[in-house]
Amino acid sequence: MSATQLKSPASRVIEVAGADIHYLEMGAGQPLLLLHGGGPGATGWSNYSRNVQALSGGYRLVIPDLPGYGGSSKEAITGPRYAHYANAMLGLLDHLGIQKAHVVGNSLGGGTAIKMALEAPDRLDRLVLMGPAGLVSAYQTLPTEGARMIFEYYSGTGPSREKLLAFLQLMIHDPSKLTPELLEERYEASVAPPLLANPPLGRGRPPILEDLWRDPRLTSLPHETLVLWGRNDRVNPLITADILLNQIPNAMMVSFNKCGHWVQWERAEVFNSLVLSFLT
Repeated sequence: MSATQLKSPASRVIEVAGADIHYLEMGAGQPLLLLHGGGPGATGWSNYSRNVQALSGGYRLVIPDLPGYGGSSKEAITGPRYAHYANAMLGLLDHLGIQKAHVVGNSLGGGTAIKMALEAPDRLDRLVLMGPAGLVSAYQTLPTEGARMIFEYYSGTGPSREKLLAFLQLMIHDPSKLTPELLEERYEASVAPPLLANPPLGRGRPPILEDLWRDPRLTSLPHETLVLWGRNDRVNPLITADILLNQIPNAMMVSFNKCGHWVQWERAEVFNSLVLSFLT
């Protein structure tokens, strides 16, 4: 089902700590916050368009653009990123009067979800983490191939459709599934003037990203946690999953053969079924 066939969510902008946060909202029921990844042109909708129809049947979906992305403010972030994103998302929940929510996070959004759980464990219910950022293994080379492409997208000659296509092809196991519409949507989002002036994850050099795996509070997180990972993930490799499974007491994992960094996109039907089953 294409994004144009989906029921349109409500689009809103609120101010959190002096900055605009754009978010989409649809469905009814227990709140479910969907946090997107950090690739060029990423937005909440681009990450979760294949999931919202199924998930909104039983949940109140809140789908924000993280600071620096989509319709949210593009001011420079000078401090640690996950802390900044987590504070913004907790502020969004405050504004919406949501005391506790389930949280789904992909990549950068997964790192944000972990940080939210560490800082405000009583505000989160169940966690779904897809190839989350903020983890490091002794067996991986840093930055990873995918992370390097993100950091270099705005450097050198700057953004281009060719750069973005190479990045998107790396995100998934079967590049033939990419569509010209997806490429154009992401490209246009990635070259908005505020992004060119202030790229969300820097220009050629990584921003300050906390080592979440070093936080001793991981071992006392009370949340039921579902970890989903593509075995062909070239951004945050599967070998880092053991860090979460060894530290978060109530974590379990499902991994997918022939799947890259976008489990929710490449395996949308199974993802939707797993998440709904897990949350209930």
